[in-house]
Amino acid sequence: MNGYLGLDTSNYTTSVAFSEASTGAVTQQKQLLPVKSGEVGLRQSDAVFHHVRQLPDMVEALCGEMSGDLIAVAASDRPQERDGSYMPCFLVGAGLARELGALLRIPVHFFTHQQGHVAAALYGADKLDLRHDRFLAFHVSGGTTDAILVRPDKEKVITCEVVASSLDLKAGQLIDRTGHILGLNFPAGPALEKLAEGADPSRLPPVRPSMDGVNCHLSGVENQCRRMLKDGYSPEEIALFCLKSVQAALFSMTEALLKQYGNLPLVYAGGVMSNSLLKTALGDAFGGSFAPPALSADNAAGIATLCRIREEESGSCR
Repeated sequence: MNGYLGLDTSNYTTSVAFSEASTGAVTQQKQLLPVKSGEVGLRQSDAVFHHVRQLPDMVEALCGEMSGDLIAVAASDRPQERDGSYMPCFLVGAGLARELGALLRIPVHFFTHQQGHVAAALYGADKLDLRHDRFLAFHVSGGTTDAILVRPDKEKVITCEVVASSLDLKAGQLIDRTGHILGLNFPAGPALEKLAEGADPSRLPPVRPSMDGVNCHLSGVENQCRRMLKDGYSPEEIALFCLKSVQAALFSMTEALLKQYGNLPLVYAGGVMSNSLLKTALGDAFGGSFAPPALSADNAAGIATLCRIREEESGSCR
């Protein structure tokens, strides 16, 4: 069955995906980049090296699950739609897309990593129709805590304008650093969530978001978590305090943006948003749409979906 190939080589995951032309169904393969025990991230040079090693394996595995010809290929080539947005790790996937386009004589498209996250959330939540009008999306991950005003676009399918963000530490960074404080391996999200389930909420200190208009600050939470450990709070209580602090910041950002932009639909994307505590709390409060976990964390499914839509709506589908 013919379709579209998407590539995403982020600072956390090597991923490839295939979107079928007839149904839009997505098949993907992905693998986390290896991080040494005790560390909380990767240098860009190491990320590039691991992508070069892992990408052939992911492509071979994906090809074993797909049939037919490629109509077009797309890749994420930078983090966001803004001047100066750049990370070397995206060169690996973008380079392969260019090579395949030249060899197979098929169209090549480039999108941002952030556009891919939003599209993956829309696909995973069965909300792709939202792309025809404005909506608000949150991209909350290891490197990003952004609120985005998303608009339809004939050339790019969607455009993503960052309208609010964390002005210092990002939510995923906070979670990983808190996990490091507690001796958890990177990435710490799943283990921190499991740890938080055993906490008594009544024992937590007050959780107050630090806001600057529609933007938030999260760096102070890391310092509070360190103090809590010294003051004898349990790892479970520190884990829950960290997650409750992220929740409070996202609540305040969402409320402020709905007041500013009106009652627009809400979509929550990014690896942090696969956390069940955050998903339940925000969903109950605001009724937003969430992707399943496999499409929340970094993945190429959104890039493949954007490639399919771009080709089909441009009339160049063959």
